[in-house]
Amino acid sequence: MTLKERLQAETAAAMRSGDAARRDVLRMAISALYNVEKKQGARLTPDEELTVLSREVKTRRESVDAFRAGGREDLVAKEEAEIAILTEYLPQPLTDAELEALVEEAVTATGASSARDLGKVMGWLSPRTRGRADGKRVSGLVAQRLARADLAAHDTAGSH
Repeated sequence: MTLKERLQAETAAAMRSGDAARRDVLRMAISALYNVEKKQGARLTPDEELTVLSREVKTRRESVDAFRAGGREDLVAKEEAEIAILTEYLPQPLTDAELEALVEEAVTATGASSARDLGKVMGWLSPRTRGRADGKRVSGLVAQRLARADLAAHDTAGSH
């Protein structure tokens, strides 16, 4: 069963149970998937479906920050409820330890040695972290790790 099919089945269940909030969030998710499919002119792969759903969650997280800054706690609660529903359909998030281990593996696998290699490392990591970790957080960890590599290289070069 594809993610879209699962969302459709659960939308029907939410309608039967009278859960309007869940029904509306799931309909919005289906609509987002449909819009991307229509734009691409092809069915989405499972990875692409996760990307769309992750984007929807990210948009809501940004809205939470904006509403909180504006003192609109009523809207914060609504967005957080939507995030909770959407994240049920995403893979389990990576723990900090799992993410750090993946970053190490990526640096080793790509042979990255400086900040200039950020794109290469992110290219290796992206399919492995999609829907399981925030992209900004991943690139921040990679940048820190590569900065340490840069520093170590300069220290070694300077001591000879």
